[in-house]
Formats: sequence, structure tokens, C-alpha cells
Amino acid sequence: MTIPPFAYLFRRFFGFAIALLVGGLNIASSQVPLIDNPAPTPYSYCQQFNTLYIKIREESILPDSARASFGRTMIGLYERYRSNNDYPTDTVSESGRQRTAMWFPLKGYTSTAIGGSHGEGYRGKGFDLFDYNVRGSHPAQDIFIRDRNQDSVDDETGKPVDVLSMSDGLVLAVETGWTSAQEYRGGNWIWVYDPVRNGLFYYAHNKVVNVTMGDWVRAGQKIAEVGRTGFNAYKPRSPTHLHLMYLQLQPNGLPMPQNTYPWLLTAQRD
Repeated sequence: MTIPPFAYLFRRFFGFAIALLVGGLNIASSQVPLIDNPAPTPYSYCQQFNTLYIKIREESILPDSARASFGRTMIGLYERYRSNNDYPTDTVSESGRQRTAMWFPLKGYTSTAIGGSHGEGYRGKGFDLFDYNVRGSHPAQDIFIRDRNQDSVDDETGKPVDVLSMSDGLVLAVETGWTSAQEYRGGNWIWVYDPVRNGLFYYAHNKVVNVTMGDWVRAGQKIAEVGRTGFNAYKPRSPTHLHLMYLQLQPNGLPMPQNTYPWLLTAQRD
């Protein structure tokens, strides 16, 4: 069958147009760069930690699942800082540890404000971060302020008492909305990750929190003001104090409480 000249020219033009279109798509697709999955940012680890901690507090996650999730997050965060060449202080050598100073966490106070005569308020046995029903341990030091009328103001200065970060670190999570109707024990708290020591500082019962999740804080920087928030700290029988806890992270990312008393005795002061 003889193809009419018009039809023949149409088919040639159509085929040529298709070829150009397909070729153009291939060229364009070959120029699209392949993007690797970006490494998690410190803030993304903050989000993971905060979400998990709220689940633990609200008992919406089983303890074993919480441990597994916590371990993965902490190992990832540690690796993130260990591999960061821009991080000014190494996380391995002893000299690197020494370059990060420890500061006493209450401005204007000394170790004489620590509960007990030799820090015996610390009781680490039985601690379980992942089971909110476990009670009885006290893996922390309570540091008391002069506040006889319990208004969260220093009786001598007439001013709130600043809470200072003991070390450099990343603010992993904060709570700022505690009310007296809640039964949560920590009140308004702050979690700070110290990448040099690979551990977590926990500052609880604050009246005011001055940092937000994802902030980087320096040793000696104000992060809060002492208060009476928290189920037990709010009660009149409890003197006004800062609840200070440190958890040393193990190779598997899980926390082990460590007594901060020796650090508090030698910490720098303002």
C-alpha cells in the first residue's frame, strides 16, 4: 500500500519529536544528583529523646522497648559528636576531658548547701529510668537554697537563685509547663547531654527554665532558676532545692547513675 506524502511526512515528524522528548528526559535524569540520606542532626536526636522520655513518663511504652530505643538514640548521638571534626573538644583523651570545666550548679552557693553532711542523700541502687513505677532510689544530689518562706527566693539576697550548667553540652529536652495538678515528680526539668563525658545531666524542680531544646550551653551558663515544681518538691514538707542527677552512658547506650558529689566538691564557682 502506498502511503500518501502528507501521512509519510507526519509519521516522520512525529517519530522525530518522540525521539527528542525521550532523549531529553534521559539527559535530564542523568543530570539529577544522587543525594545520600543526610546524617541525623543533633536536633533530631533531641526530638527522639524528648518523644521517648514523654512516653516513659506517661507509661505508653514498655520498659524493654524504651531501653532499646534509648540505647539507639544515645549511641547515634555519641557517634555524631565523635565523628564531628569541628567539635572543639575531643571525647576520648584525658586532656580532652580536662579541658571542659565543671561548675557548681547554684550561683552564690558552695558544697555546704548539698543535702546531708557528706552527700549521703545519693542512693543509686534500684534506679530504672525506663519504668516509671519503680520507686525508692535517689540517684542524685539535692542542693538546698536559703528559703524559709518557700517562695523560691533567696532569703538573704531577695532574688531567685540561678541554676548553672555544670558542663558544656546539648540541651536534649526541657519541661516548662508543670502545674500543681500533675503528679509528675521532676516538675520543670532540663536534660543536657555532655559529649565529652558521654553522659546526661538532669536538673529538676526549676521554677523558670531559660533554655530550649537544641540549645548548646557552656559550663557556668545560667539555664534555670531554682523552684519547687514537681509532685514531692511542691509540698510544704520539702525545702526548696535543685535535684541534680548524672547518668553515665555505657557502650550499649544505656544509663548508669553516677554520684556527682566528688565533682561538686571541686567544681568552679562564680
